Amino acid sequence: MENKENKLQPIFSHVEPVLAVQDVSETIMYWQNVLGFPTKWIWDEPPTFGAVSWQKVHVQFYQNATVAATSKGNSIWIRLQRIEELYRFHQKKNAEIIAPLENKPWGMAQYTLREVNGYLLHFAGIIADKEKSATNPSGNISIIGRAPSIEEYRNLASAVGWSPSPDDDVIKTILAAPVFAVVARDNATGNVVGCALLLGDHATFYYVKDVIVHPTWQRKRIGTALMQALTDWLEKNAANNALIGLITGEGLEPFYQQFGFAQAFSMLRYIHRNEENK
Repeated sequence: MENKENKLQPIFSHVEPVLAVQDVSETIMYWQNVLGFPTKWIWDEPPTFGAVSWQKVHVQFYQNATVAATSKGNSIWIRLQRIEELYRFHQKKNAEIIAPLENKPWGMAQYTLREVNGYLLHFAGIIADKEKSATNPSGNISIIGRAPSIEEYRNLASAVGWSPSPDDDVIKTILAAPVFAVVARDNATGNVVGCALLLGDHATFYYVKDVIVHPTWQRKRIGTALMQALTDWLEKNAANNALIGLITGEGLEPFYQQFGFAQAFSMLRYIHRNEENK
């Protein structure tokens, strides 16, 4: 019964604040033109309900001047990457910034602005110099743009508890597929201690596969450096609006979110053949 109940647990997608505003049309125009939110929808004519969104951030508005007047000062906290870019954008748009961008005691940078209805928006994130330093692996490690050898891949997969195919030809096929790959090499021993593969069609879709770091070398920013190398390659070579996908284990979402990945629903299917009947 316990296992059955666990399988029926709800799966949350996202949360959207719903704000009372003086004027829906004016509010959406402000959120788009001043705050930069690119997507909108409205309901009714003239609009009495609507929303804006920017990537994973969604905010809804409904027209109620009385509630809006008593809601001034309520706030929304929004976390993002590349916060300095957004801060400069809001400065250029003359948004009413009431608290400048600065480091906070809890380890993030944050600034606050007051939007057109009087709501306070707190934008927070890791500042760029911290992001950059976090990509440098500790120790005498080099990040090299190449696929691992069959032996290197087998050793890494086995070290993290995977069961790589005993057939070298299968692993050879796996390692021939990526459009780009990187390894992390311990310069003291010459051993490969991590790898990451990138599959793709060189056009609209790429898939991050087999990001592996040897357990002895985990939590030393090697995985971050491997992902940053893949990200740099994609920024340079992938087409505009190309989709990048990956599948990760539970609890690892925050690691990939720092590279711009967002959670999404997906469908999976495994091919299972009866080997005895082949």
